[in-house]
Amino acid sequence: MGKNGSGAVFFTGCNLGCVFCQTYEISQEGKGTEISVEQLAWIMRELERQGCHNLNLVTPSHQVPAILRALRLALEEGFSLPVVYNTSSYDKLDTLKALEGIVDIYLADFKVWDPQVAAKYLRAKDYPEVARKAIKEMFRQVGHLVLDEQGLAKKGLIVRHLVLPGGLAGTKEILQFLRDEISPEVYLNLMGHYHPAGEAHKYPPLDRPLKKREYEEALKLAREMGFTNLDQTHLPLLDLLLTDD
Repeated sequence: MGKNGSGAVFFTGCNLGCVFCQTYEISQEGKGTEISVEQLAWIMRELERQGCHNLNLVTPSHQVPAILRALRLALEEGFSLPVVYNTSSYDKLDTLKALEGIVDIYLADFKVWDPQVAAKYLRAKDYPEVARKAIKEMFRQVGHLVLDEQGLAKKGLIVRHLVLPGGLAGTKEILQFLRDEISPEVYLNLMGHYHPAGEAHKYPPLDRPLKKREYEEALKLAREMGFTNLDQTHLPLLDLLLTDD
């Protein structure tokens, strides 16, 4: 994120219904403030004036038309930050194609592999199929992650995968897909910070934190599969936070 951080803009609502969403009050409960396209454009320019290294559009899929209009206004005023599309990957191909040449960095989740798991916990049985197609399209557009001389991301695809308790995410299958159909050089953030949020307390084993051994198994698998750009900046903190209690 660099010394000035990422300019994050969170959009209220979501096209998924994840029972374990870590920002449940925003995505499911409607927390937020309604603003105009003009106000959104002002926010974009203000984040640049404050020195942010990029514009980070968080959960933007259901607001793409408004975002495009706001970006057009901001660009007319000289806006020049890299644009990050921070998404669950539950995106239609037509939507992503409309973003080609506009989005510089795709920050894409791949949440779960099995359609039945997706139906129960994400409220979208077709999520795995949609995500596979979406991530392929994102990679076609921007390719591998490119950093500048200061180590800041300028363009490319970053894939995040949140390891879930009890192996619910299908981590092995997701990693195999990324290795074989995207690239073993894709920049991969294997996340181990899962904790119960939202309605997760109703859905064992999601009602407990991730165990240290579960994350270590996922990390070992990624290394054995030969991923060469595995984000490890957060590993010392996870080593302190995760337990097997």
